[in-house]
Amino acid sequence: MAILVIIPAAEYVFAAGDEPGGYLDRRVVIWNLFYRMMTVAFTVGAVVSGTIIWLCWRFRESNPKATPTPYEKEGVW
Repeated sequence: MAILVIIPAAEYVFAAGDEPGGYLDRRVVIWNLFYRMMTVAFTVGAVVSGTIIWLCWRFRESNPKATPTPYEKEGVW
């Protein structure tokens, strides 16, 4: 996650020249970074949600492949 913040910031630092010229609109840069981070956040959230749904579906009680462990069969914890 830190790389997503550091690389764009480093691009602007190294792109700066010695002579004054065009100025950087910080609002545009901040919103661009916000949209990039939100894209990453939604992607990670979708993967995590999908994994949780798959785990719940795979290990549900009504699954025919779900067999109790030996401890659960004996009723001993």
